Amino acid sequence: MTALTRLESRPAHEHAIPTAGSLKQCYEQLLLNDDAEQRRVLGKTFLNAQLEQARGLPEQMPEQLCSLQSFVEEHSAEVARQYAEYLSARKAGGPRQFFSNKAHALFFLQAVGPTKLVDGAWLYGLLQHWRDPRFEGLICTYLEELGEGNPAQNHVVIYRKLLAELGLQDPGVIADEHYLQGAIQLALGECADEFLPEVIGYNLGYEQLPLHLLISAYELSELGIDPYYFTLHVTIDNASTGHAQKAVQSVLQLLPIEADREAFLRRVALGYRLNDLGQGSRAIIESFDLYAEVLNMLERKRPFGQHMHSDYCRFEGKTVNQWLSSPEQLPDFLTAMENKGWIKRNQDPQDSRFWQLIDGDGAAMFGVFSPYEKQLLHDWIAGDWTPERSTLAPRRGSSAPVEPALPASDPDIQVLQTALEGLPAADQMQVLIPWLSAHRHAHPAGLMATRRFIELKSSLR
Repeated sequence: MTALTRLESRPAHEHAIPTAGSLKQCYEQLLLNDDAEQRRVLGKTFLNAQLEQARGLPEQMPEQLCSLQSFVEEHSAEVARQYAEYLSARKAGGPRQFFSNKAHALFFLQAVGPTKLVDGAWLYGLLQHWRDPRFEGLICTYLEELGEGNPAQNHVVIYRKLLAELGLQDPGVIADEHYLQGAIQLALGECADEFLPEVIGYNLGYEQLPLHLLISAYELSELGIDPYYFTLHVTIDNASTGHAQKAVQSVLQLLPIEADREAFLRRVALGYRLNDLGQGSRAIIESFDLYAEVLNMLERKRPFGQHMHSDYCRFEGKTVNQWLSSPEQLPDFLTAMENKGWIKRNQDPQDSRFWQLIDGDGAAMFGVFSPYEKQLLHDWIAGDWTPERSTLAPRRGSSAPVEPALPASDPDIQVLQTALEGLPAADQMQVLIPWLSAHRHAHPAGLMATRRFIELKSSLR
């Protein structure tokens, strides 16, 4: 098992979670707080705590610097071999290995959302070094994460669009622990100069192609979910010319000449291990329990529904409001609906009266459940039932959408254009950089700023 394969299946490290405040709060402060100094102080405190946890994790990087390139290449070859085995098993009639049903896939897409929605953020702080050729690979990687200002290629825009298409826009369903990696990325981006070796090491670990990316793309497509975000990363994270190769070169180019090289590399290795904190994609996928998720969902809905039902309908002598009066009764409530025939497990959900109340324009509870909540109920009722002919449409040929025009009337674009007016090119760079931050770059003004940054960067060389 390779180092990166272990990373995919790592368990959650409970002690990696800060004791003061929630991870979500930390994530949102690092992303949304307008005070740059407050973000930097919070980022430094948070990073120091996470690095202390990372010190207790197994070493991943090779000790010899000369082995780094072969280490990355061997990992890539191993991933290719394992994926070939996966494809062979699937073509032989084997089942999906990741997602048991569509609800399972939606659970995963939401859980990794906090990380995907700040994609590349760990490199943001390096933009200040745009004149230094040693940083070229890392800055190039960041600008490619931003789609070079093209909304059809901007990774955050793509993932945000995917979530919107699937109706996955309720942050209340995301466990606090799933904000850890996103918070680490934001903190590294805010404190890049002070934690430069750790940024380099984190980038080296994160930009290597993981097996789960390939399998996720394949199985999402089977379930009728656009896999473009994942297939895009398969191409750009390659070890030959992609982000993985740039990551290796950046270690070599930024290694000190006279200063303590060993100390620098120890910090690079520690930053690499930051990738191992929290739940990896494999662990998130394996944590899914459909019945538990149905109960969790009903508990979230229960406070809003426990006084909204009439007393006309009763199950085993209790009204719906009585069943919803406490969370402990929810499992028995589902059983009672099964006993009365309102839920017919392991059959087409359309045969269940409860589902008929939820689905369809004329349904009595139309709009009560979100797309994800409906999918949970649908797949739990269906159980091992499968339609005679799958209604899912594989999307293997998915590609980026046509690039939309940026709205010139956007108020932020107008503010940015006013700020740039009359400034020398070098001074414009300092105005543009904040617009390339994790919070701003996926918005119209941020996309425009990214394009202008690239244009000036090229002309000022």
